[in-house]
Amino acid sequence: MNTRMGYRKARADVSRRAFLKGSLATSGGLVLGGATGLVSGLANAAPAGFPNYTYIGTAFNKVNLRYNPTGELIFPCIRGTIGRVANPLARYYLYYAPHDAPGGICLAYSDHLYGQFTEYPYNPIFSRTWPGGPPDISHVSSPHVLWNSRVNQFYLYFHGENTVTRVATSTDGIHFTYQGGCVSTRFFTDGSVTETSYARVFEHDIPSKGSHYVMVFMGNQNGRRRIFWGWSKTGDAQSWTIQQTPLVSPAADGETNISGPHVVFRNGTAYVIYHGGSGRMYITEVGMNFDKEIHLGVFHTPLGGWPDNGRAAAPSFGTENGEEYMFYEAGDRLNATIAVAKVLW
Repeated sequence: MNTRMGYRKARADVSRRAFLKGSLATSGGLVLGGATGLVSGLANAAPAGFPNYTYIGTAFNKVNLRYNPTGELIFPCIRGTIGRVANPLARYYLYYAPHDAPGGICLAYSDHLYGQFTEYPYNPIFSRTWPGGPPDISHVSSPHVLWNSRVNQFYLYFHGENTVTRVATSTDGIHFTYQGGCVSTRFFTDGSVTETSYARVFEHDIPSKGSHYVMVFMGNQNGRRRIFWGWSKTGDAQSWTIQQTPLVSPAADGETNISGPHVVFRNGTAYVIYHGGSGRMYITEVGMNFDKEIHLGVFHTPLGGWPDNGRAAAPSFGTENGEEYMFYEAGDRLNATIAVAKVLW
């Protein structure tokens, strides 16, 4: 760990644990890992053969940000630029946003995943108002950026309001052009779902559906937040079919509400990682056809102290030079920041 980059020294090391064999991938072309957190400085084994992560610091000091209208930042998404962008600002782009109004999709960048990340000076890169857009959107938030290899463009998925997941596209990962809403509560025929937000999208073929992409998102169904999913058959990943029933429900985890899903492919199967109202992250196997729901328990336990303060959420994963990192939303709902954890062998 390079402490001169501004990260705090981890409070404890982790003994080496063996990986189960299997490849890991994300839509952004970065290798995935997984983790459990530290409790009094100790790390516990994660389910399904995932490695352990140890908190090493925050991606930046949010107090020093030029654009930080609400004091709370959520939903990190880390993406590599090499081979995708001509003359990028750095090797890695980190997307994040305030949640409360006015929100705004933000960008920071660094040549290393261990930071520190530099704030893009013209944030937000996408605000709640845009040419031809609806005039009454209170906020935009929860950015997830997909590198769409079929069209060689970045796709930005975000919500605003919480009833609509929207998409914008870019060739440089900075300047995005709005394309429209792609999933909304109107996709649910029985009217029971009142929110469709916090979406992440991944390239993944499901032959039985003829699809090339999967989306996981939070749906508020009858006052309870569950994980739903959909698939897209088109090369532009903008037209979606939504499964009407939840992919993952919270009761088996002892939770009432779950959110912030992320898909992980490993060991020839697929998992969804998400957080619950307790502040812990959980992992459930859904299978390569997204037709299973095998709850595997706690995936990550947050730190009791700063910055997690009992809550870790919305993970995004990356690997640099064989070293695995997890970016995540750390802290309570109105004070969260973007934290970084690392696999320490």
